[in-house]
Amino acid sequence: MRLNWIFPFRLVSNKTMKKHIFSGILAGILAGVSGVIYSVLYQKTLFVDFNQVINPYSIVGVSILSCVLMAFIYGLLDRFNKNRLRGLVNVFIVLISFVSVLGPISISLPLDLDFPELFPGLAIPMHFFPALIFFGLQPFFSKPHSNEQ
Repeated sequence: MRLNWIFPFRLVSNKTMKKHIFSGILAGILAGVSGVIYSVLYQKTLFVDFNQVINPYSIVGVSILSCVLMAFIYGLLDRFNKNRLRGLVNVFIVLISFVSVLGPISISLPLDLDFPELFPGLAIPMHFFPALIFFGLQPFFSKPHSNEQ
């Protein structure tokens, strides 16, 4: 009897799935780099330091993880020929991005931080970077689908 834990690895061996995973990694790296650049510019411009709360490694790591997860879902849709569900998946990704904004709004920051009210202005826009960059790069990596019924 075969082990079921091998199932995800068999999915990644597919050529189409590899293309999706590569697009997710690329989008994640671009989202992470743009998030780090935004973080540095925001903190330098407003003379604040939130590096003890959010650091560049966490920005890049979460960006790559979220984009690879989105790419894996897109790859599953292609694998099982459910491309009509892409719109529903896109709406779900956007909703998750909006719900994730509640985290920076409700976080309790350390008391020794200067200007803690500026933290949401740093963190909230970065929650949309992975989805925006993934949606922007996805047409370059997906095959054209006909709208015929």
